[in-house]
Amino acid sequence: MALKLYNTLTRQKAEFVPIEPSNVRMYVCGPTVYDYAHIGNARPVIVFDVLFRLLRHIYGPDHVTYVRNITDVDDKINARAARDYPGLQLNEAIRKVTETTEKQFHSDIAALGVLPPTYEPRATEFIRRQDGREDMVSLIDTLVRRGHAYVAENHVLFDVESMPDYGRLSNRTLEEMEAGARVEVAPYKKGPMDFVLWKPSKPGEPAWPSPSGILVPGRPGWHIECSAMAGALLGPVFDIHGGGIDLTFPHHENEIAQSRCAHGTAAMANVWMHNGFLQVEGEKMSKSLGNFVTINELLKEWPGECIRFAMLSTHYRQPINWTEKALGEARRTLDHWYELTEGLPGDGPMCADVLQALEDDLNTPQAFAALHELRSEAAKGSIGAARCLKASAQLLGLLQLERAAWLSWRPSAMNLDEARVASLIDARLAARRAKDFKESDRIRDELAGMGIALKDRKNKETGEIETTWEVAR
Repeated sequence: MALKLYNTLTRQKAEFVPIEPSNVRMYVCGPTVYDYAHIGNARPVIVFDVLFRLLRHIYGPDHVTYVRNITDVDDKINARAARDYPGLQLNEAIRKVTETTEKQFHSDIAALGVLPPTYEPRATEFIRRQDGREDMVSLIDTLVRRGHAYVAENHVLFDVESMPDYGRLSNRTLEEMEAGARVEVAPYKKGPMDFVLWKPSKPGEPAWPSPSGILVPGRPGWHIECSAMAGALLGPVFDIHGGGIDLTFPHHENEIAQSRCAHGTAAMANVWMHNGFLQVEGEKMSKSLGNFVTINELLKEWPGECIRFAMLSTHYRQPINWTEKALGEARRTLDHWYELTEGLPGDGPMCADVLQALEDDLNTPQAFAALHELRSEAAKGSIGAARCLKASAQLLGLLQLERAAWLSWRPSAMNLDEARVASLIDARLAARRAKDFKESDRIRDELAGMGIALKDRKNKETGEIETTWEVAR
């Protein structure tokens, strides 16, 4: 079966045909490094890591180029730097924030089993370059020269009306976008949807010599960053561009406009892929609701492979409901998989059904169904099924550890908080007495994630259920 991918641009699934099979090229929007990455940020990182692995499997590891950027110039970074390091000059404070946050991001996603991309450019490295590669300033100058951008009050803005099919990715006409726009209508804009390519820096902010004859130092807008990095490292037209569904408009729409108009091409990327939204326990994640969860926090309570498994249990284009129950189920499944594949090499045969599912637009739920069938056969004693289970799971970035290392994992925050364990067990028993079995199961899953195995038994004298516990082995 040939690889098929859903293309947001065409709104249909089609066979993937790379521009050059010897160099399949993919770009995915990376983090803005001003704070810990949250679990919603983890979804595209994991999803496109699976695609990266699959492309490497199909075309060969040396024939896939994957670029995922780091945004290190942004208003949120400036604000965090001023807040956290008020005694430092802003540029020095920004450097501390971005270096610390980027290091933490790398540590967190490594724990999720994510492979390093081929290139991970920082935005500030591509504002002005000396090596002849495309950069943001040269891209902006080209857009002005071609009549797709204009200078106004020390800003450079993209002229949206200069691109007839602007809005194709998000499937909205310019009139529809203008009617529902919530954008700054500055007096120097020609049109309400025109967006900033370059803006003057405020005193103390990071600044670079401006393009297009502007004498005031400035800095780039957000959208131009990805166009410049993708163009420099992958060329004017490449195979796949990915990211979260929230980036479709305006970020990806504006990337397309900048890149196509600057390069004079019919496309920026041939396939546009977007993962769906994430909710936490059925609600939109937000700090105000108290359900804002970072990857770093989750990794203190759950092994990274549990998080990865739970994330891939839902098809990447569908919304995902992030729950403790899903993490608990992932832990129990992986416990069994590690048991069945202990001591086996990872070079076993690939399961055809798993590969077929992944080649059908990364259908990970269907791939897991095939893995569960292998587990059943392996549990009956089939070494062939166990070898196939391990090799196929590893293509998804799972079963990467030795079983001893897997069993030795313990929540860093526990060490061992016996009072919390006892409190949770009491709460679970109270929930069972109240016949609130949903809550009872949730608490059981939370304890399982802490590495605690429960044993329920009936007291012969009182008839009451009593629970004992031990650290899982």
